[in-house]
Amino acid sequence: MRVHLGMPGRKGAALPPSSADTRPPPADRTVGHLTGTAPFPEAARDRLADSTLRRNLGHATSAIRTKRAEVVAELPDWQALRDAGSAIKADVMARLPELLVQLEESVTARGGQVHWARDAAEANAIVLDLVRATGTDEVVKIKSMATQELGLNEALESAGISALETDLAELIVQLGGDAPSHILVPAIHRGRAEIREIFEREMPGAGSLTDEPAVLADAARRHLREAFLRARVAISGANFAIADTGTLGVVESEGNGRMCLTLPQTLITVMGIEKVLPTWSDLEVFLQLLPRSSTGERMNPYTSTWTGVTPGDGPQEFHLVLVDNGRTHALADPAGRTALHCIRCSACLNVCPVYERTGGHAYGSVYPGPIGAILTPLLTGVTGEDDANDSLPFASSLCGACYEVCPVKIDIPSILVELRAQHVEAHAARHRLPSAEAISMAAMSWVMSDADRFAKAGKASRLGRFGLRDGRPVVPLPPPVNGWVASRDVPDLPQETFREWWARTKGDPSSRVEMPVPEGGGQP
Repeated sequence: MRVHLGMPGRKGAALPPSSADTRPPPADRTVGHLTGTAPFPEAARDRLADSTLRRNLGHATSAIRTKRAEVVAELPDWQALRDAGSAIKADVMARLPELLVQLEESVTARGGQVHWARDAAEANAIVLDLVRATGTDEVVKIKSMATQELGLNEALESAGISALETDLAELIVQLGGDAPSHILVPAIHRGRAEIREIFEREMPGAGSLTDEPAVLADAARRHLREAFLRARVAISGANFAIADTGTLGVVESEGNGRMCLTLPQTLITVMGIEKVLPTWSDLEVFLQLLPRSSTGERMNPYTSTWTGVTPGDGPQEFHLVLVDNGRTHALADPAGRTALHCIRCSACLNVCPVYERTGGHAYGSVYPGPIGAILTPLLTGVTGEDDANDSLPFASSLCGACYEVCPVKIDIPSILVELRAQHVEAHAARHRLPSAEAISMAAMSWVMSDADRFAKAGKASRLGRFGLRDGRPVVPLPPPVNGWVASRDVPDLPQETFREWWARTKGDPSSRVEMPVPEGGGQP
């Protein structure tokens, strides 16, 4: 696929042209928050030991799943809406260069300015220059995954500019010196008592508080209202951008976004290039899909749209920063480009059995859960090393629940399998000696490729019955098998192989040997 999104002659021109046989560069892992400090298995092991975290996650995700199921069931055409959303996104990816050019022309024609950023460092520099030009040392921010991805807050802080998060959950995370754990509910891992302690310790003038939600929300409202009234610059993300009108849109539930979008003199919107939509009629589809999939609501309490600059009404200076940061790298991956269809609803996180037990911090990246397990490696590239990002595609049971709830039908399990294969191939290319897993797979392939060998292996496996007790090996097993049995009970092995049973009975069900039922019933 030929990708040519460069805009020659523009300051901060992003998306440089690439030849048909050269894949665009991945995102720089050292800038922003697209990678953690430890591989997922190590990080997850620490999180699994936190019973409070698991309890908070289990309660919150269960509640969101229930609400989502109720409002989705109200729509008889829900599957048709998913098909439409998927088709629109596929069309956008196929026409991304021309749609982005059209968006720039539309924004510019209505008084806005467009800036193109190749990567996180360039995007942060553009925003920093824009803020400095206003002469202010404080900005208010709307919840934005893109700015978290770039590490924008840290870049502003290092330049002496304070960036205040105005979304309640983001404010909790910011005041607590924490990192988001969920796409929709960044402070999902925090309980009410913890939030009260954070507010009393970090929020100026908060005083003594109870842990009642209304009390905590009121304290945050008083704290933020002063910032809204004095702010001269606001920074936002964008859920969607309409190419043919230059309109940007943000959906939210608290009203803080509306304050940021209307009160300051200067508005800077930072947006990943994949968020563009062709027309307003396309937006109609996503305004039905997104709230039901994310918050379990029929529509978002606040849906704000703005187009350029209107004299005397709202911000009088508008800047749109379009960010690549590995997106064209992902777009060039035939199997993985559908990850860019993601509308950041978080439905896949709420149904994922892995996320529900480990939380978002174990993923390292600002994008956690199933979508993060594919999106992050696609943005940063698969190296073949057992590092933080290359381990993410293995952070899944491949149960398929994420695909079933995705509003734009991203086949996350299939992409996970493809990324695992890329990791194995890249590892083999970088290392002369095969891994223990590769040796095991080669041995299994050799056994299974010959009928006699496979039959003999089946008979020999019965010897394993004497090495198991209550689903656990009597003698410690060597790697890599020990890693598999560390978190799984081994099922009881049958008294005879299927081939032996078939030879004896010719398939008569009445002659089968019954397996013992594990204590407590159910499957082993």
